[in-house]
Amino acid sequence: MSVTNGHIEGPRERWVRTGGIELCVAELGDDAQPTVVLVHGYPDSKEVWSEVARRLAEHFHVVLYDVRGHGRSTAPAPLRGGFTLEKLTDDFLAVADAVSPGRPVHLVGHDWGSVQGWEFATVERTEGRIASFTSMSGPSLDHFGHWIKQRMRRPGPRATAQLLGQGAKSWYVYMLHTPVLPELAWRGPLGKQWPKILQRVEKVAADGYPTGSLPQDAAHGAWLYRDNVRTRLRRPRPDAYAHVPVQLITPLDDAFLSPKLSAGLEHWAPRLVRRTLPAKHWVPRTRPDQLASWISEFVRANEDGIPAQDAVATGPHADRFGGQLVLVTGAASGIGRATAFAFAEAGARVVAVDRDAEGAIRTAEMSRLIGAPEAWGEAVDVSDEQAMEKLAAKVASEYGIVDVLVNNAGIGLSGSFFDTTAEDWKKVLDVNLWGVIHGCRIFGKQMADRGQGGHIVNTASAAAYQPSRALPAYSTSKAAVLMLSECLRAELAGQGIGVSAICPGLVNTNITSTTRFAGADATEEKRLQKKTSRLYGLRNFPPDKVASAILRAVVKNQAVVPVTPEARGAHLMSRFTPRALRAIARLEPPL
Repeated sequence: MSVTNGHIEGPRERWVRTGGIELCVAELGDDAQPTVVLVHGYPDSKEVWSEVARRLAEHFHVVLYDVRGHGRSTAPAPLRGGFTLEKLTDDFLAVADAVSPGRPVHLVGHDWGSVQGWEFATVERTEGRIASFTSMSGPSLDHFGHWIKQRMRRPGPRATAQLLGQGAKSWYVYMLHTPVLPELAWRGPLGKQWPKILQRVEKVAADGYPTGSLPQDAAHGAWLYRDNVRTRLRRPRPDAYAHVPVQLITPLDDAFLSPKLSAGLEHWAPRLVRRTLPAKHWVPRTRPDQLASWISEFVRANEDGIPAQDAVATGPHADRFGGQLVLVTGAASGIGRATAFAFAEAGARVVAVDRDAEGAIRTAEMSRLIGAPEAWGEAVDVSDEQAMEKLAAKVASEYGIVDVLVNNAGIGLSGSFFDTTAEDWKKVLDVNLWGVIHGCRIFGKQMADRGQGGHIVNTASAAAYQPSRALPAYSTSKAAVLMLSECLRAELAGQGIGVSAICPGLVNTNITSTTRFAGADATEEKRLQKKTSRLYGLRNFPPDKVASAILRAVVKNQAVVPVTPEARGAHLMSRFTPRALRAIARLEPPL
């Protein structure tokens, strides 16, 4: 099983006859596993799901079919009246009976596939055939009709604004109701330009999608709107209640649907789980990893009989990071491990990276227990450029493009400038600065190429702006990280990629026990390490508070985040009383 140029290769194909047409059905994965049926939208064919299907097929029996009149499925004759929701329901039941006889299927729909899915999940004749429904970017026409009527009955300022807002987003619906014009446009210039429009507006990768059948699919699909929209919006069903658990995934930047459209949806779907993600409309192509993770989590919960609400992460910022891929370096201990755990609690998928392989694996194992749907441990020295290149290639191939990168790995070095050798400087700069540079350059480039935004967090230090006679090498490396972060923030802002520099003060981690002291022999160095660790232990500022600050920095897109009171105080002094800070720097450290 593989995917080339956006097309699914190696699936088992079959044809299902229903209502005088033939549906092209593709199956992937082990048919002994739970069946997940993916239904595409407009103007797509089943290939829109290829990346999601490839990932789901590792765990489930995945089924895709071309909706009537699309892809390789035949079209009804005549077209008028051939695309009603009642007939589309017949098609779905025929496919479900063919691929999963006697066992309910898990339904997933996008765009018009979701519009259909709501019909399947709410009509009486499908009861017992659907185990769960995941909806994205496509409302129930019945719910939409009631939504409109409710706001027209009480036309206050807010209701009017919502109606006008959604009306503006639905401009294309009016166009598709015009006779002949949509068909001419799709078979002519629009059909030719559509792939470029998707690349420019939605940042959909130019990988051979959409397929060559697009002009015909779009022309036929116009009847989805003509046969259903006006009828249902005028006379919405009063009994359109979902008889299955529903997972609603809402792309917050969808150009065609307002998030306000799902207000009050719990009335119609009592077993509703809500998810949001910062993305545009075509999420099956732009966010396949995150969708596959959420779909897998929802399917497993329902298969295990766990209430869906109980299976969803509920930690701080779970609505923001659920299903996202987060990579943390220096994750075997301290701030890195606490950060991995915080993202795991928020439902993110976590890649824990450290040169301590066992420590990284332990962090990944604990992340899964805490709430990460998936977590992996990877052993890498961040100062090794080639090793980081290989890691990035592996992560992109096996786990996906990173949504949040936390460059946290670092080492400590204390000692006067003249006691610090060139080799000492190289070791500190290789890890503390070049490790960050490698992470930003390699993983940040993947984020930028994907075109869907992201966030980079670089762990600097209060030492970045607080001079010290005892930390010339360490402070220099962290000051460079701070400036690098500021420069990258300016450069990447236009691509939707945020950059934050986290500046902790005295935090109780094991970096103090491994800090080297330039100019000290082994015995003296061990004494100084113990004394420093004891001082930091007495301060006892926990790393999980730094982790919380990191999550907030991503959510709020903060530029520079001092953590701990002393870090915030030094930051203020560096801006308003720098001479006093320089005076403090001359003092002999208490060691």
